[in-house]
Amino acid sequence: MSNLAVLGLQWGDEGKGKLVDLAAERFDIVVRCQGGNNAGHTVQVGDQIYKLSLVPSGILRPGTVAVVGNGVVLDPEALLQEVETLRGVGIDVRSSLLVSDRAHVVFPHHRLMELSSEGENSGRRIGTTSRGIGPCYEDKASRRGIRVAELLSEEIFPRRFRAVAAEKAAIAKALGIGRPWDPEADLRRYQKLAERLRPYVGDTTAYLSEAVSSGKRLLFEGAQATMLDIDFGTYPYLTSSNASAGGLCTGSGVSPRLMHDIVGVAKAYATRVGEGPFVTEAHGEAEKSLRKVGREYGTVTGRPRRCGWFDLPLMRYAHSINHLSSLFITKLDVLDGLASIPVCTAYRLDGKTLDRMPAIAEDLARTEPVYQELAGWERPTAGTTEFEKLPRAARQYIDFLEERLDVEIGGVSTGPRRAETIVRDGSALQRILS
Repeated sequence: MSNLAVLGLQWGDEGKGKLVDLAAERFDIVVRCQGGNNAGHTVQVGDQIYKLSLVPSGILRPGTVAVVGNGVVLDPEALLQEVETLRGVGIDVRSSLLVSDRAHVVFPHHRLMELSSEGENSGRRIGTTSRGIGPCYEDKASRRGIRVAELLSEEIFPRRFRAVAAEKAAIAKALGIGRPWDPEADLRRYQKLAERLRPYVGDTTAYLSEAVSSGKRLLFEGAQATMLDIDFGTYPYLTSSNASAGGLCTGSGVSPRLMHDIVGVAKAYATRVGEGPFVTEAHGEAEKSLRKVGREYGTVTGRPRRCGWFDLPLMRYAHSINHLSSLFITKLDVLDGLASIPVCTAYRLDGKTLDRMPAIAEDLARTEPVYQELAGWERPTAGTTEFEKLPRAARQYIDFLEERLDVEIGGVSTGPRRAETIVRDGSALQRILS
């Protein structure tokens, strides 16, 4: 029985949650491996829309266990709010959610630090969600973090928290952060949150190892996306964790040998939120139209997304890092009204033509896209479930991307609902979902 990883290939918001939701009924366990409540998945089941940030979207499938892995940085308050929301719509969270005792905890002082670094006078705005995710990962890397296991310890947590709080207070004073902060009040609040969180916590690495040994199928749910990966993304305009395939292993404790298939998810165009270079960014009416038709606003923050065109060099780079089994293209229907569609086939920088993205953000920001115009179809594709029933130009668009990327496009999403999906006959994706 094969295991599956689902990853974003652009800058997040590609629609990974929909594919995870579609696949989850065929898997026993869905694992979230990195990121925090700066990520978000939107899944539509019938007329019900679910917005999840920490709980894996696979929990929407009855009988599927959702695991929050050790690589996640956890805001207990945010997680418990999601739990209450899910319970309110009848989902049995108590028996289907397991949180790693090795996950690091996000505290108010992390948000305080991030707000300072993202301030108007910081000189280096990244465009983060200001959820405290980056500072929490900084504490983890510098060995100052507090994990869920320590949070649940009545003896260890107060001592560790007070030591960290004293250090953060000194930093805040040095930086001139004048916001009021009562560490003792936070300590008491987090002790109460710990008791509410306790029933969901366990040793997830042991649980997953035993599950593999007993023949259960695992589905790894990526957060953010490859272009936001701390090592491979558009540095420094990215997240603080490894959002590509390698992060799934370190964030779950599962061996790479057990990642049997990797499916990448990308929009039929491109979007990103926050600062940073975006070679194929559209402007004027073209961007406004993509944003309006695609409803391109952040799941977590509500911020309007920057919109642009499909970027083949970027996607080839993402494929080389993740080595995909298949590609799932979402939001094809957003392009329905266009007479022609630009696709970036190469980059041009300082008079040279490039087929891969440069490593330096400033160079990438100066890079110009080389576009090829493809015919639009100007007919509705929304709700189409068979590839052959798509308009001819829409099929040609998908075939063009597939040929230039040298990876199969095994599925296409034509709307937000579960049923509005094409899985192509004979594809690796069809095998995975069978």
